[in-house]
Amino acid sequence: MVKYLVIVESPTKEKTLKKILGKNYIIKSSKGHIIDLPKTKLGIDIENDFQPEYVTIPRQRNLVKELEKYSKDKEKIFLATDPDREGEAIAWHTAQKLKIKNDNNRVSFNEITERAVSKAFKNPREINLNMVDSQKTRRLLDRLVGYKISPLLWNKIGKKLSAGRVQSIALRLICEREAEVIKFKKEEYWLINALLKKIEDIESNSFETKLFSVNSKKITIKDKKEAMQICNDIKRQDIYVKNIEKKKEFKNAYPPFTTSSLQQEAYNKLNFPIKKTMILAQQLYEGIILGEKGSVGLITYMRTDSLRVSNEAKNKAKKYIEEEYGKEFARSIQVSKKNINKLKNIKIQDAHESIRPTSVFNHPELIKNFLNNDQYKLYNLIWQRFIASRMKAAYLEKISVDIESGKYIFRTSGVKVLFKGFMIIYDKNNRDLSKLPTLKEGDKLELLDLKANQCFTKSPPRYTEASLVKKLEKEGIGRPSTYVPTIDTIIRRSYVEKINKNFCPTELGITVNSFLIQYFSDIINITFTAKMEKQLDEIESKGRKWIEILAKFYKTFSEDLEKANKAKKIKITPVYSEEVCDVCGRKMLIKNGRFGKFLACSGFPDCKNTKPFLNKIGISCPKAGCSGEIIKRKTKKGRIFYGCSNYPKCSFMIWSKPIDKKCPKCNYILMENKDKKRGFYYKCSNSNCSYQESPENYK
Repeated sequence: MVKYLVIVESPTKEKTLKKILGKNYIIKSSKGHIIDLPKTKLGIDIENDFQPEYVTIPRQRNLVKELEKYSKDKEKIFLATDPDREGEAIAWHTAQKLKIKNDNNRVSFNEITERAVSKAFKNPREINLNMVDSQKTRRLLDRLVGYKISPLLWNKIGKKLSAGRVQSIALRLICEREAEVIKFKKEEYWLINALLKKIEDIESNSFETKLFSVNSKKITIKDKKEAMQICNDIKRQDIYVKNIEKKKEFKNAYPPFTTSSLQQEAYNKLNFPIKKTMILAQQLYEGIILGEKGSVGLITYMRTDSLRVSNEAKNKAKKYIEEEYGKEFARSIQVSKKNINKLKNIKIQDAHESIRPTSVFNHPELIKNFLNNDQYKLYNLIWQRFIASRMKAAYLEKISVDIESGKYIFRTSGVKVLFKGFMIIYDKNNRDLSKLPTLKEGDKLELLDLKANQCFTKSPPRYTEASLVKKLEKEGIGRPSTYVPTIDTIIRRSYVEKINKNFCPTELGITVNSFLIQYFSDIINITFTAKMEKQLDEIESKGRKWIEILAKFYKTFSEDLEKANKAKKIKITPVYSEEVCDVCGRKMLIKNGRFGKFLACSGFPDCKNTKPFLNKIGISCPKAGCSGEIIKRKTKKGRIFYGCSNYPKCSFMIWSKPIDKKCPKCNYILMENKDKKRGFYYKCSNSNCSYQESPENYK
């Protein structure tokens, strides 16, 4: 007879844990939360100290009955939900629903390995009620904001809108950045670069330098005329090496991953959306079948703010590094507090470790055949980052050379790696190795080439998924588990859209943001939200009273609600398209929906006709015999491309914007292209044709 029942969150853990725990244990999954606030009403008794009115989630009713059946006649029931606030709350709610006493039956582990799981089951603990209260407070706060503001938005702006503590801050950041981009006025400036070589030294390399100063003042060249005058002046001058500075310094390894740093690095290096990163990390954590080894958890828990690494993991990493790279590359086991303290906003969820491989000896290449391509890429990134974090710093020599040409100073620099350290495995592609020849002060140089390049100042960059997560983390807003749903929500509500990976607010998003800032400036701001996150931490770490925090919040919130209820209804100006409704003949409106823009008849509700939105650019399809037009479209990931409106009958498609002009060589359509040095130019869309042209009137 099976003695013990173990309740976990995810079904994928069941096989892995069954193998570790053996035949005396039966493993069942709660499949997430089993109780929650009701969907049909607020579910918070505000007059009675904000007591929540929890109900069984409808889709979980049969599962609850199943868990009740399995819990009968068991010697002990273990609650092995995830080791964070949500997991602690799920354990508590499950215990309440199944009438399980809080009697040392909570087990938590940071990795699903035999060692970690066995240790956890030998040392069960009580459910941490402070963690439960912290999660409850967050849930109640989010419900109050969502259920009180959302109906206001429906009444004042339009249906199917929503607001939230974190999502509204994310929207505000995106809108404020867009305002900066619109306000920005680009300014022209010029850079002057010289290609130099040592005189009478045939074997020395040529090297590039940039004009840095004139008359000991940093130079800014505003127009072509000034740039040409400077170039002509320099050509008449002798050129010498004025000064050489060499500085040796250490470059420390990056710390192991937290959730947000993993999301950012996977986005920047692997082009993974943060949602995809978390799905893959969950798979690696819960277990991958490695042949005869069975299902093995490859990484530690993937939702963490912590940089902590266990001593056991440090020792194994040290052993691996010494064997594979040499003793000179391995760091000592002692933690450098100096490096960790450089990182701000280290949060309370330090109960588990940073994200690392459960065993450094599971080298990515050894288990590559058991992983799909994306799993391998992410695991390889995590493995390399952790191994690098346990290596010594790189030792670099930075060289800065000032070159004199009369009153003008050119400057160039380079880096020489004296000891690779962690760069032998991580960040190795970012090494700026010096290509400078051996120089000494007073060396005379030959001017091989002198170029003046026109440049323009750039507007602040729009947020990407990675930069938005970085900003939210920096400001102390949200938690590892909130970033994915936050971004999902503002996209799903059509508050923002992704254009070439950048977030742009829609007209609806700008309207909603303006309303929220006008009437809820006390709540929809960075300072308040970051302060609230700290208070949630204090509930967990110091046992702060959650009712007091909610009461103080609600006093201000209710006053704002009263003012907002008196606001006038906001009319969003309809955006008309050139399309005419083929049912009633009225003009079609451009609207935002769940899957992007679409056309709807302006005669709604009398006429409910809708059509796909075709973003035409005024160019006919270049394919012979096709009557379609070229339209601007987006992939599911937000990348822009241009294709024929007659798709799938016509398969014409290019990634760059086409222009209404044919190639004089092969008669294919020309398209825009961009180069860092040349700027925009036209290029033939035929990959077998090399024709290019640079129109003088195009920038």
